Amino acid sequence: MTDRNTLRITESAILLSAGIVLSLPFMTLNSPWLMGGSVTFGSMLPMVLIAWRHKTRWGLFSALVYSLTQIVLGLNNVMYAPDFMTAVWIILLDYVLAFGVIGLSYAIGSRVSKGLPGILVGIGVTFALRYLCHVVSGALIWQVLWLNSDGYTPWMYSLLYNGSYMLPETLIAMAIAAVSYKPLQRFWEGRDLARAA
Repeated sequence: MTDRNTLRITESAILLSAGIVLSLPFMTLNSPWLMGGSVTFGSMLPMVLIAWRHKTRWGLFSALVYSLTQIVLGLNNVMYAPDFMTAVWIILLDYVLAFGVIGLSYAIGSRVSKGLPGILVGIGVTFALRYLCHVVSGALIWQVLWLNSDGYTPWMYSLLYNGSYMLPETLIAMAIAAVSYKPLQRFWEGRDLARAA
């Protein structure tokens, strides 16, 4: 195993661990505007950084690993499924696909720019894709299990519910990326990796 592979595995493990810790309940924000979800302080940003440093294939792999940890942490949600197929759809839509798409942030953002604009586009688009996964799951699965009492259609309620935490989550991640980009530019761009090659 080369030094670069060792570095990639080690730093990915550290960044995945940071993302997991930031997603734990004691690190999240629950607020009156939230309809049930919670906002983290950049828990998905480590996946974005991995994708930008080690490109799309490794970014997707790391995001998949992260999604599996989120399944374990969110097992109570999966247990609400009344049957096996519903559980499979919850796992796919709310975890594997929803978190897996974050691994595409480099593939999408780098088409715009290699610098901060590309990172912000990558975050915006992949977080929007995650939001879409949760909206579909909410409208097709969760609204069947629990009808909302507010009189909204399943799609409208899912749009509002998931938007109440995904919009602030996206803005926080973009703000952290913007603030950290200049002092950590060589890390965001992976320029330090040339020494480990």
